[in-house]
Amino acid sequence: MRVIDWIKPFVKYHHMTSREDIQGFTMINSIPSTSEADAEALRIFNLQIRACLDQPFIPLKKRIALLKTIENILIENDQAICEAINIDFGNRSLHETRILEISPSLMGLRYTRKQLKKWMKPQRRHVSMIFLGGRNRVIPQAKGTVGIITPWNYPLFLAISPMTSALAAGNRIMVKQATNSRHLCRLLHDRFSQKIDPAFVCFFPEVSAETFSELPFNHLVFTGSSTTGKTVMETAARNLVPITLELGGKSPVILTKDFDMTKAVQRILFAKLMNAGQTCIAPDYIFVPENRIDRFIQTAREVAQQLYPDIASPDYTAIIDQRAFDRLMDTLADAKAGNAKVIQLLTGPETIRDQKKIAPMIVTNVAPQMRIMQEEIFGPILPVLSYSTLKTVIQYINDRPRPLALYMFTHDRQVVNQVISNTRSGGVTVNDCALHVAQHDLPFGGIGNSGTGQYHGFEGFMEFSKLRPVFYQAPLSSTSALTPPYGSFANKIYQAIKKFSWLS
Repeated sequence: MRVIDWIKPFVKYHHMTSREDIQGFTMINSIPSTSEADAEALRIFNLQIRACLDQPFIPLKKRIALLKTIENILIENDQAICEAINIDFGNRSLHETRILEISPSLMGLRYTRKQLKKWMKPQRRHVSMIFLGGRNRVIPQAKGTVGIITPWNYPLFLAISPMTSALAAGNRIMVKQATNSRHLCRLLHDRFSQKIDPAFVCFFPEVSAETFSELPFNHLVFTGSSTTGKTVMETAARNLVPITLELGGKSPVILTKDFDMTKAVQRILFAKLMNAGQTCIAPDYIFVPENRIDRFIQTAREVAQQLYPDIASPDYTAIIDQRAFDRLMDTLADAKAGNAKVIQLLTGPETIRDQKKIAPMIVTNVAPQMRIMQEEIFGPILPVLSYSTLKTVIQYINDRPRPLALYMFTHDRQVVNQVISNTRSGGVTVNDCALHVAQHDLPFGGIGNSGTGQYHGFEGFMEFSKLRPVFYQAPLSSTSALTPPYGSFANKIYQAIKKFSWLS
């Protein structure tokens, strides 16, 4: 994802003053000269810490009730949510918000409620033979209070999805949303505060990034750019805060000669052009067999015109702000200056500047040093690279930072296995794009430069839990024979352990 422009340089931890550590929780008693919003965030943080101390375990019934309440808030306010996001973007289809944000949020909440009782059960673990009669259990326990920093591109889903996992695990939640999502954040703050005690969940419309990111949470989630993610991780490390980073990157697509061109292009362009390409898992560039490039371009023109009659269409999303618009235009100018060929897929204007809209583009004859191949695009621009052997494609991908997603279109299982086995990415979708994120029983997360940690489903529940190992000793301890003074019996036990594999 692009750098979240509301993140300012992070100051050192000594910005926070007067702290008190109690039973693994850190309460902040004061911070120097902050706004009322920052002071309110500090108050809610301490409120949640105190709630963690007073009620360290949230029962299953209460967790399910909280998840159901959030579901009801989304359903009751779906029109208002769509309108708020539309205002924040300048234009975003209400249908797109319902399909890409509200629907997966609802389905994730429902799936989690159905599975939660099973997830919360202590896990039985094997007991070593020399501790006969004992029992092992692993108990998932809440970490405490979780901070969530969300970006502007999917401001609802990227708040609700990690919140669902963290609440299921029994945590309390504070959410800081991007400045570009101010209308949505105010709406969510108002609606959530009416239905849910801020000791459990609270949104903050005006809190500064510095104040929020430096709070000593028990876990912090950040979604944004790799550059900012490194800074957030450094800040969290000063408080030893565990962190989940969802960062994005340049997600490649591989189209093979055996897959139907029209079907592939329809699926690729749907994923690429939704939200005008402002998606962390959007196809960022595509490999096409060298003898199919012309066919790909022609098919892309046909498909794009079926999706959108022109860029003035209300179904076609605007670029979030002028800064992002100018960055994309500069990226295109850099490619043209390097003799790349820019191909507009729709008839009509290339841009509508006052609406911050850019027509879908394909770019060919690109070079590795161009900005378009160096930076995550985050817009409706798709570079096309030709290839002759799969080996060169795999090498190209592996020579670059690990992406958040990887896509391939082929019916050849051997090709699928070869690509999956020889590359690394956060997730994979075969014969489509982006749909692995919509699977609630699959973890969502990056690797390396594209992130660390994961949420969704059971893995999300585990991400926000401390797996607490507990050994229950038997009434008669078998270890009594192993205590000093040592003699021949202890030596016999050791020799038996070395010799017999079943003693494990």
